[in-house]
Amino acid sequence: MALKIGVDTGGTYTDAVLFDDHHGVIAAAKGLTTPHDLAEGIGAALAGLPAERYGEVELVSVSTTLATNAVVEGRGAPVCALLPGFNADHVARSGLGEVLKGDPVVLLAGGHHASGAEREPLDLAEAERAIVRHAGDVSAFAVSAMFGVRNPAHELALRDLIRRLCDRPVTCGHELSASLHAPRRALTAALNARLTPFIARLVGAVVSRLDALGIRAPLMMVKGDGSLVSAQTAMQRPVDTVLSGPAASVVGACFLSGRDTALVADMGGTTTDIAVVTGGRPETRLDGALVGDWHPMVETLSVYSIGLGGDSEVRYSGGEGIGIGPRRVVPSCLLADQYPDIVDMLSLHDTMGSSPRLGRFAVRLYHDPVLVSRLDAEETRVYERLVGEPPLSVDALTAENPRAARALARLVRMGLAIYSGFTPTDAAHVLGLSAHWHREAAVLAARIWARQMRHRYGHGNWAEGDAEGPSLSVLQRMTVLIAEALVRTGVRELDADQAVPADELVRFLSGVLGFGGGKVFQVQFSHEYPLLAVGAPARVFFPDAAKRLGVVLDVPYHAEVAGAVGSVASKVLQRARVTVTQPAQGIFRVHLEGGPRDFESLDEALDLAREHAVQAARFLARAAGAPDPELDVATDENRVDHDIDGSVFFEATVCATATGTPAHGRAD
Repeated sequence: MALKIGVDTGGTYTDAVLFDDHHGVIAAAKGLTTPHDLAEGIGAALAGLPAERYGEVELVSVSTTLATNAVVEGRGAPVCALLPGFNADHVARSGLGEVLKGDPVVLLAGGHHASGAEREPLDLAEAERAIVRHAGDVSAFAVSAMFGVRNPAHELALRDLIRRLCDRPVTCGHELSASLHAPRRALTAALNARLTPFIARLVGAVVSRLDALGIRAPLMMVKGDGSLVSAQTAMQRPVDTVLSGPAASVVGACFLSGRDTALVADMGGTTTDIAVVTGGRPETRLDGALVGDWHPMVETLSVYSIGLGGDSEVRYSGGEGIGIGPRRVVPSCLLADQYPDIVDMLSLHDTMGSSPRLGRFAVRLYHDPVLVSRLDAEETRVYERLVGEPPLSVDALTAENPRAARALARLVRMGLAIYSGFTPTDAAHVLGLSAHWHREAAVLAARIWARQMRHRYGHGNWAEGDAEGPSLSVLQRMTVLIAEALVRTGVRELDADQAVPADELVRFLSGVLGFGGGKVFQVQFSHEYPLLAVGAPARVFFPDAAKRLGVVLDVPYHAEVAGAVGSVASKVLQRARVTVTQPAQGIFRVHLEGGPRDFESLDEALDLAREHAVQAARFLARAAGAPDPELDVATDENRVDHDIDGSVFFEATVCATATGTPAHGRAD
């Protein structure tokens, strides 16, 4: 059996496994993710695998939560969006303003009608001025034209123009989805462009470490639907890797447990991701899963992803009192493990009152040259201090220079820096449920946080100096939030259109589940769907939630590296879709990459659509790393049978699916 290496890069840990299809996991290792230099954390994880077996490795595959985390936390590289045929209302409905956070959005004359006919000529002169004006300030461009999926001519013209004028990567909306819905397609293109540097940096880091170790094998990545693509393909379509980590964890969880029907929940440092698997097949969504507040238009596993993890910030939250997430911070126990002098500073902060700045430090996170080049003088000075000094105390920095503290906050919002704080991971260390890092730092962080909650917000009646009481309250709140997330997954499965008031129903159901309901009715999870929990914190946070809901819990062996296992237990799967419409009676239009083609015969139109779909799917699968894919073709027709007019054809979508095993072998 050929050996494979699976790597899963999350917000906190990078996991690696040595694997073959017959024996499963041969060896597993973990290392801390190092966002400022991903190669460092990847190298640490790979170093934990037996070096004497490196020469036998014939495939390396990577999954990651970096794209998911970036979407959930609202981070990403600066981009410019060029939108032919759009108006201000389209932009407002797309949510681009919230995603791009002030990055340029350029509305251009152009676009097409639903028939594929040009609505207005593309304003190339204005486009050229916009590209030249913004190229130096952005990391990538996104292009999405009105009805670009029916005729991509304007998107292709802008892509060629951008490539001629600058070296920035460009994403076209029609390349990502064949579905109609111009605002969401524009949003998806913008997200893809924002994520391009993240995935390029990850691939570069993996390649550099593999080269250093002498591992010469094809490199693959996991998509959000659980299938594999070549690393080169992933860099061109990084939005496909949104939910890569969760998808790999679902595949890995089923492999490790031997179960083919379950409710799979994966908790990492930043998110909790939940999916339903039935008969060995995870549910998928053609229009994409909900990730945080965003709904990208790419095919993914049907995963419910929320900003709740071991490293989520514990904070005050109005009526609930204790809020957890969605922002990720560095756990105090982890920070002190890396910088032991922090313990003395936390001890000092523990004597200084209840300011929200106490117990909080900042360290460098990512390095994006374009973002760094856009910093003002104060932000640059603070960023340089983060690079060259130990963690900065937010309280000390504020006392020293309030403007510098505000600059630091802006660096955090841009994703260049990250705060430390009190987290569920710290609470678990206080209570002895975890022992990875520095318990004394966790105790001090718990006491500082509890004092802030009591004195500033009037919440909690813990005794002064008590760390265990506040930590227990945090874990109890985690149990409630996990239970509500699991119930919400079930509600979404019953009511995909969200027709019922979901928040109220979720709270009610999560309150009665596990207690049998009442005298008249019984409320419970299906016994056919146990809770299959994976991820590093799974054994800490899921048992109480499972007990609360009355659901069977299974945490399989190697659950903490399920994502790395899933990354090498998957196959290549690529789909290509071609649409046929009837713009006028007796005219059947096939919408192709090179423009629409018309036929008088529906059979001829469908034959051409099938031919192009098969060619495209085969090409995509081979480019994704499967040299000999199997093809399957399905046609979905929209017809109406009328008593007078007979069968009336409106539209058809031909979908070709190519599946295959990725190429193995030494790339000597």
